[in-house]
Amino acid sequence: MPPIIVAENLGKTYASGFQALKHIDLAIEPGEIFALLGPNGAGKTTLISIICGIVNPSEGRVLADGHDVVCEYRAARAQIGLVPQELTTDSFETVWNTVSFSRGLFGKRANPAYIEKVLRDLSLWGKKDNKMITLSGGMKRRVMIAKALSHEPRILFLDEPTAGVDVELRRDMWVMVRALRASGVTIILTTHYIDEAEEMADRIGVINKGELILVEEKATLMNKLGRRQLTLQLQAPLAAIPAELAGHALELSTDGQQLVYTFDAQDERSGIDVLLRRLAGLGIDFKDLRTSQSSLEDIFVDLVRERA
Repeated sequence: MPPIIVAENLGKTYASGFQALKHIDLAIEPGEIFALLGPNGAGKTTLISIICGIVNPSEGRVLADGHDVVCEYRAARAQIGLVPQELTTDSFETVWNTVSFSRGLFGKRANPAYIEKVLRDLSLWGKKDNKMITLSGGMKRRVMIAKALSHEPRILFLDEPTAGVDVELRRDMWVMVRALRASGVTIILTTHYIDEAEEMADRIGVINKGELILVEEKATLMNKLGRRQLTLQLQAPLAAIPAELAGHALELSTDGQQLVYTFDAQDERSGIDVLLRRLAGLGIDFKDLRTSQSSLEDIFVDLVRERA
């Protein structure tokens, strides 16, 4: 099955001369959840805006479900639902009318049964007659998603979908996003909550200074770039790391009670057995040990720092 979104040599330079995107090549597969990560100003919003037909590229092209987003704008846009970060709705309209009107904007015939399903799936059915002004921020966010789904798109963009909502609602929305993916919708997510990407995404893309510096399966990325740490709780504190252990990547806690050994998660020859034998030979005993692996956030920070 061909990719549902294809960006080829995509670039954007604004009239001021600022180059927001540089030679972006990206393919997104049908039915996946793709998380786009990057610091503020990295080019995430520009990239989304071009794919959604809001901004024209300076070079390159984008296909959405096989349609060029510039030359075949209407056909391409009909396949895309966009949930922007900003909550922009008519405050004095009802939830039902807001979502139904959005469907009509795409030339779709009225379909009350479908609108009802969308509202029920998003736990909005009980609020269908409420005016937007009466809703909480979290409920307004759900209405924005309902609007984006009203015309039955195959692609859904979520730009910071859980910004400003509480932890419980964030988790509810994660469940909802997985359900949308299960129904066949391809989801592209931008977020500042890296745990959100770690929880939901199938693949991760990292953009920085307008360049797509990495696209990788989440599990592969974490295995490839993740670090593991072995923490040893010592029986007696050390004043310093012995010279005999200089060849190991060790750190000593400020109180001298812990030794932390960092190693490559992919390297079968991690050297742990050698380290433990040397500790025993030096008479350094430990009463507990534990291992941990770097999170996606650690990996993201390291990638961005390398390209700074």
